[in-house]
Amino acid sequence: MTAGSLTGERWLAEHPDGASPEAALTWFDALPPVAPEEMFGRWRGSGLPTGSPLDGLLESYGWYGKEFVDAETVHPLLFGTRSGPRPVDPALVPIAVLRDRPGIAHSRAARTAFRLVRPAVTTAKPRARLRAVEHRGVVTAAMVYDALPIIDVFRRVSPDVRAGLMDLRGLPEPFFFLLRRAN
Repeated sequence: MTAGSLTGERWLAEHPDGASPEAALTWFDALPPVAPEEMFGRWRGSGLPTGSPLDGLLESYGWYGKEFVDAETVHPLLFGTRSGPRPVDPALVPIAVLRDRPGIAHSRAARTAFRLVRPAVTTAKPRARLRAVEHRGVVTAAMVYDALPIIDVFRRVSPDVRAGLMDLRGLPEPFFFLLRRAN
């Protein structure tokens, strides 16, 4: 079977170690759209390896996921702390380093530095909004960052799982991730 003929969780189960960018995009395009209100709540995040230089990066920094309170109140980056997940202001994350120098971003020194500065970049303010956008010919929910050239586009894998595609200006291939509803 091809990636296009498999949908949802079955495709994920058959690709536990990820897939090529082309196969992941074919799978993503076959998934149904999501209405913005279906994103409300807190979600646990994980990467979907496709060979992107960003694969595994968020997890190595302690990424928890995302939280959608309503369409105007979105916390795009939650990181785990001893007192639970806390939002980080993505505008203070060096996106150019992540995109252009992933080797530095993956280094132990960078992770240690982030742990030290994380309390200073934590915020209670929402840093993104949720909108319905057309992406690759389909209108679906998307998270638009307030201060970064990033749009995260979502598709439904199952009632409690979403596939995400990060569209970052200057990144040649999309970065894929998964969100699972946190109860």
